[in-house]
Amino acid sequence: MRVAFYAPLKPPDHGVPSGDRRMAQLFLAALRRAGHEPVVAARLRSFEGRGDAERQSRLETIGRKLASRYLRRCRAAPQSAPELWFTYHIYHKAPDWLGPTVAAVLGIPYVVAEASFAPKQEKGRWAAGHRAAEQAIRQAAAVIGLNPADRDGVLPLLRSPAQWVAMAPFLDARSLPVRTQSRMGPPRMIAVAMMRSGDKLASYRILGAALARLCDLDWSLDVVGDGEARSAVEAALAPLGERVRWWGALDAAGVAEHLAATDLCVWPAVNEAFGMALLEAQAAGLPVVAGATGGVGEIMTPGLTGLLVPPDDAAAFAAAVRELLTDRARLDAFGAAARRRVLARHDLGAAARRLHEIFDGLRRRQAA
Repeated sequence: MRVAFYAPLKPPDHGVPSGDRRMAQLFLAALRRAGHEPVVAARLRSFEGRGDAERQSRLETIGRKLASRYLRRCRAAPQSAPELWFTYHIYHKAPDWLGPTVAAVLGIPYVVAEASFAPKQEKGRWAAGHRAAEQAIRQAAAVIGLNPADRDGVLPLLRSPAQWVAMAPFLDARSLPVRTQSRMGPPRMIAVAMMRSGDKLASYRILGAALARLCDLDWSLDVVGDGEARSAVEAALAPLGERVRWWGALDAAGVAEHLAATDLCVWPAVNEAFGMALLEAQAAGLPVVAGATGGVGEIMTPGLTGLLVPPDDAAAFAAAVRELLTDRARLDAFGAAARRRVLARHDLGAAARRLHEIFDGLRRRQAA
């Protein structure tokens, strides 16, 4: 099936790495693995994070023009027109100004993966994006949910509850390097996250406060990431001194190499959807200590692949990290279990099979 692919929050070839960009890339790979022909239909980044109504209006205008241009191309070459439109990740700050129009005009299914809807934003600074997200979700033939926390907001907008289709977050786990267990030397922890104000900075601050309670133990922390809040993050981790090694922003291969060279992934995960970096860490054979928020509990099993604690409780976080740093056998067992779980439930092949099931169901409904 020819699939028009669009990621309004961050296109798959965006220059700045992030979990959203990685998931967009992975959905393209899963669609190809499932036997489809995805083509990136547009690279417009509709994200507007400041609540600037004028800029949101300009983005809407650009999106409408791009939709018209895309439809003209489809009329000129109908043999290459898409049979399905697939949008990855929409919400009020990053609505889809193209897909619903194109899908309606062409009479093809409109599918959204990872949509969220917050009724409280109806009259807020992103009211236009809120309305656009609502309309897109209402039009969708299927909404693929990676985070079960989104279900309650999205379900009332769907014509049928069956249009909400659960799918596990995924990655190409078999292509990643894997940690060598029982590595010699003091344990190495790792945190992988962008450095920006808000929830990410809050997580870094909790992490710094938690690890400062563990200075009686021998360990180090690798930090992978960068961003506008770099100086604030450095201040948050300053009490840890020379235990911290700063690696900056790395590409996917660089992140994978660093994960495989460490022993434990630590991240408080304040308001995370599910945490792509946490899934990547487990794929590399690392146990995880994380905050119990959003869909994090869906990608790990507490007591088997890692430990979950309240996301804003530095003392509880420190206690969980201590528990694993002082029990190397348990740490290794958790890491091995994490790798097995990811291969069984979150690998690219499983995602391709799930997408095939979803699209096959859409075809049957359309034929009926």
